[in-house]
Amino acid sequence: MKKGRMEAFSDGVIAIIITIMVLKIKVPEHGHGLRSLIPLAPFFLSYIVSFAYVGIYWYNHHQINYLFSSVNGKVLWANLFLLFWLSLIPFGTEWMTADHFGQVPVAVYGFILLMCAISYRLFVLILTGYCGRQSELGQPLGKEWKARLSTVVYVIAIITALWLPLLACVLYAAVAFIWFMPDRGIEKKNLNNENNNTE
Repeated sequence: MKKGRMEAFSDGVIAIIITIMVLKIKVPEHGHGLRSLIPLAPFFLSYIVSFAYVGIYWYNHHQINYLFSSVNGKVLWANLFLLFWLSLIPFGTEWMTADHFGQVPVAVYGFILLMCAISYRLFVLILTGYCGRQSELGQPLGKEWKARLSTVVYVIAIITALWLPLLACVLYAAVAFIWFMPDRGIEKKNLNNENNNTE
């Protein structure tokens, strides 16, 4: 089956996830100056990190869509599994800030991020199996080191959260930062495909 419906559905779900997070930002109840925003700072910082994560997954999902043209049932279910964990990011963000970055909520937030990473990796593996090892998707995309490093840092951060939750939050932000670092592998493949299609 064509990939169009999966791509459109995924974009819609991710847009809703971001919308839910935006709606969680409350207007200050007291005061009208900039000082009234200070109590919102912890949530806003958490919102930035969570928004970055959702944006990173959307970007990578979007980029990888250029490398295949059709999907099967296994790919669809793997994609839904990824979207399920992504949809829990607003919950994790809200609980973490409502509990003032308590140990358990911060650890749960990290577990959600870990499962997002695992489910994305599973999605890519199933998609690669469907497209074939000789396809462009089956070739190394240059992000393996990021995926492995992220998994290790998530596990360390989850354990750290049980003693030093704020340090765990710093580790979560650090993982997001490394995914912002440009990776030319997949972009080069997509650019070559676009050039070939226009010739």
